Amino acid sequence: MANTQSKRGRFITFEGPEGGGKTTQARQLIQRLEAAGREVVYTREPGGTPTGEAIRDILQHNKTQEDISPTAEVLLFAASRAQLVAHVILPALERGAWVVCDRFADSTTAYQGYGRGFDREQMIAINSFAIDGATPDLTFLLDVELDEGFRRISVRHQEKDSPLDRIEQEARSFHERVRQGYLDMARRWPERFRVIDGMREEATVHEEIWEWVTRECRV
Repeated sequence: MANTQSKRGRFITFEGPEGGGKTTQARQLIQRLEAAGREVVYTREPGGTPTGEAIRDILQHNKTQEDISPTAEVLLFAASRAQLVAHVILPALERGAWVVCDRFADSTTAYQGYGRGFDREQMIAINSFAIDGATPDLTFLLDVELDEGFRRISVRHQEKDSPLDRIEQEARSFHERVRQGYLDMARRWPERFRVIDGMREEATVHEEIWEWVTRECRV
């Protein structure tokens, strides 16, 4: 008899400071899930839709060449997220697909709430409005020390001959607050956060992630 999926799919997000390996681990998880016979939709934040990608150009690559106010920055992230949820995430979950997202609402709480100092409870309320009930089943926090994270992104940008983006250029103190913010959120929502030591070998990290997924999401 063919395997049947539950009515609602599973929603897994990858979070963490710069250089943690989120994209790499998300793609490896997708390959493993597809090999197990699951339909998987991959997306990212900000972006994932034409509207979201246009917003990404503004937020990450300073396309307007204009200073973005903290409030406008938060709302732009929320707008991109709302579009992604409505057009990609919820339709996929409703048909039983799995969704793997490279960053989601927790990123805005970490970067704009903890990093920029935007009121965190207000930030969480804005996120709640934008995601329309699309709360992740599992959130993997790939935690790395800042020096190692920035060593990795420096190598990546050298290979691509590309500059650091607007967020990557922020001061070290900003990124320290972001990292601590993520760890605070993991303590606040232990039911869905799984903190993964991203300093280890890529294959070791993947195997731990796969163990959590098979244990908690019934692959």
